[in-house]
Amino acid sequence: MTLLEMSASYRSSAAAIHGRIVELRGQERAQADPEAAFRLRRRIDELTPLWREARELADLTAHYYDRRDRTHENTFAL
Repeated sequence: MTLLEMSASYRSSAAAIHGRIVELRGQERAQADPEAAFRLRRRIDELTPLWREARELADLTAHYYDRRDRTHENTFAL
C-alpha cells in the first residue's frame, strides 16, 4: 500500500468518525435524560481525538514526500 492509498484510507476513516460524532451530537441534543446525555457526550469526547488523528495522518501521508511541506519532520519527534 502506498502512502497516497493510506492517506485515502485515513481520510475515509476520518469521515466515518466525524459522521458518527455528528450523529451522536444530534442524539445528545435530543436527549431528555441527563445521564444518557452524559454518556453520549463522553463517547463524543472519546471519538474526537481519533477523528483529529485520522485527519492529521491523512494529511501527513498525502504530503509526506512533498519538499515544500516539511511540517511532518517534527510530528513524531520524541
